[in-house]
Amino acid sequence: MTSRVMLISPAISLALREARFDDGCPLDATGLRHARAAAGTLTAVDRAWVSPSLRCRQTVEALGLDAAVVPELAGLDMGRWRGATLADVSAKEPEQVARWMADPASAPHDGESVREFCDRIAAWLDSAARLEGRTVAVVDPEVVRAAAVRALGAPEPTFWRIDVPPLTATELSGRSGRWNLRLGQPLGGTQPGTGRLPEPP
Repeated sequence: MTSRVMLISPAISLALREARFDDGCPLDATGLRHARAAAGTLTAVDRAWVSPSLRCRQTVEALGLDAAVVPELAGLDMGRWRGATLADVSAKEPEQVARWMADPASAPHDGESVREFCDRIAAWLDSAARLEGRTVAVVDPEVVRAAAVRALGAPEPTFWRIDVPPLTATELSGRSGRWNLRLGQPLGGTQPGTGRLPEPP
């Protein structure tokens, strides 16, 4: 059985513009406008899901999708760094940030490690692979990165080398253990801007 899963990153928000770890920040006016412009451009799907974050739920609404919230698709738990910029955290806790970005099993922010996060998303992807037809899910950018890492069997540090621009679609087709990946297609001809990650130390 071949499954098709489309992961859509949310439209841009102020937190993304400021390179802040998401803290429930809503979409900004530009992001909302781009998401509404892309409404109706998606092909028919059998089911739609969404991450619990506000930016993802607002993107789903703007796209006109009737999607169920899936707790397993929550973004990376950043613990006490939630809402801070990477620059601020790096200035205050440089050793902890360096360890976090170098060691996938590390969680100095008292949240979730990259390894734990990738494992969680991989488990969800395995469950999605057992469903027939087409699935679309609007998910936080780091969910797309984790899905790509696990789908390709890539080393975990690859997580930091994947850019996920706002309002783009990443398509997985195949089955658990053997996925084909198509990255970063803009929705509806929108110009989403960049989703570049900071370079690891």
